[in-house]
Amino acid sequence: MGENKPLKSPEIITFGCRLNTYESEVMRGHAIASGLTDAVIVNTCAVTNEAERQARQAIRKARRDHPNSEIVVTGCAAQTNPEQFSKMPEVDRILGNLEKLEREAFGLEKTERVQVNDIMSAEETAGHLIEGFEGRARAFLQIQNGCNHRCTFCIIPYGRGNSRSVPLGAIVEQARTLTLNGYKEFVLTGVDITAYGEDLPGTPTLGQMCRRLLAAVPEIQRLRLSSLDPVEVDEDLWRLIEHEPRLMPHLHISLQAGDDMILKRMKRRHLRADVYEFVEKARRLRPDVVFGADIIAGFPTETDEMALNSLNLIKDCNIAYMHVFPYSARPGTPAAKMPQVPGNLRKDRAAELRAAGDDNLSAFLDTLVGTEQSVLVENENTGRTAHYAPVSFDFKACPGDIIKVAIRKTDGKKLSASAVS
Repeated sequence: MGENKPLKSPEIITFGCRLNTYESEVMRGHAIASGLTDAVIVNTCAVTNEAERQARQAIRKARRDHPNSEIVVTGCAAQTNPEQFSKMPEVDRILGNLEKLEREAFGLEKTERVQVNDIMSAEETAGHLIEGFEGRARAFLQIQNGCNHRCTFCIIPYGRGNSRSVPLGAIVEQARTLTLNGYKEFVLTGVDITAYGEDLPGTPTLGQMCRRLLAAVPEIQRLRLSSLDPVEVDEDLWRLIEHEPRLMPHLHISLQAGDDMILKRMKRRHLRADVYEFVEKARRLRPDVVFGADIIAGFPTETDEMALNSLNLIKDCNIAYMHVFPYSARPGTPAAKMPQVPGNLRKDRAAELRAAGDDNLSAFLDTLVGTEQSVLVENENTGRTAHYAPVSFDFKACPGDIIKVAIRKTDGKKLSASAVS
């Protein structure tokens, strides 16, 4: 068993997306303000069965390590399937995705063990101000939550609700607070950020919001976007990609597949040709841009030929940062009822996709050797370039600073650098 000494501040275990990372810091503030310090908060993800399994494993370990602390479980898996956590004796309290952002939910006087309301009733995304991100060099700005689309593989809308956007004023206020606390790089997060503004007065687009944010907060030195839908990039965003040096030349595509039939069965909004067009246009406007992508391997009904189409797209478009999910059936989704691909094939196809991405990343890193790069310091001797390439350097620097380094070599996975002489 673990120590019996109470925790001095809440320990937060975060799974899943950047939005969860952001919301974990909101919860940290709420818990401390409510007097809940001796607690472990597990912020779960529901994107795969494996993510849920890891969360249950973490909960059991937390109870062993902290036998007398309160264990609070929240996040998308708690929202979509609270019953699985209510059956765990280690869990003291379960909060839904609405409740976890309400300070009152963390009050010590709460007696209701399961607090999970209907996420589809959510009508706003609160503009929570975060003073800083514990141990993190970059800050995350939540600009949107939820999703109006119903991809056949995805349980997330049932964990996050329908799309709603944070008004520009709240985003600007949040960014100003974070820049005052020393943050120079920001990542805009949400579930479907290209849907930004559809629910706001005047329906501002994502690109318009980014332009106004950068104008209002000139202290922002670097701005990154989380996943983009390739057919929903607005003209203002294209202009920023072309002309705004503070928008980083690193775009992450919500791809999911590279075969038209699979994309249709997923109920995605784009087809294969749209991805080629997106990549070609981005490279024409910003020749040094590098791409990442989310992709699912072994979606139901996927044949060898369909899988090859996805693999070829990754190679053709030189996608360097691959986030590959072997397909995981989520109960209650249409795809779970489709003919399934054998598990070993899903794993093999995922490995092929990752290997193609690794080859593309290695080739890209080769192009940076011998150059000088601007790097955001993450730890005292590691960081990321504007293209998100990982760098280690042979001297100590201050996390959060942006420094110039000379790239000396690469091992195919990361860069090695020295101080600029």
